[in-house]
Amino acid sequence: MSVELVHIGFGNIVAMNRVIAMASPNSAPTKRIIQEGRNKGLLIDMTNGRRTKVVIFIDSGHILLAHRRPLDYYSPHLPARTRRRKR
Repeated sequence: MSVELVHIGFGNIVAMNRVIAMASPNSAPTKRIIQEGRNKGLLIDMTNGRRTKVVIFIDSGHILLAHRRPLDYYSPHLPARTRRRKR
C-alpha cells in the first residue's frame, strides 16, 4: 500500500489514505463536530489563522481544519501530470 502525501497549504501535508471524509465548515452539524473535537483534544488547526475552507476527518478520529482543500492538488482519477499545482 502506497502513501500519497498531499500539501494543504502552509507546509502542512495530509496522507490521503488516512482521510475518511471532507466537509464544508459552514453547516451546523459540522460546527458541532468541530466544537466536540476541540473539547476532546482531537482538533488540529492547520489554517495558520486563515479562514477554514475544509474540515478533514481522518481514521484516527482526529479532525483537521485546513485553509486549502486537498482536492485542489489531488484527484485520484486524473493522471499526475494534469493535477493542479501550487497556486
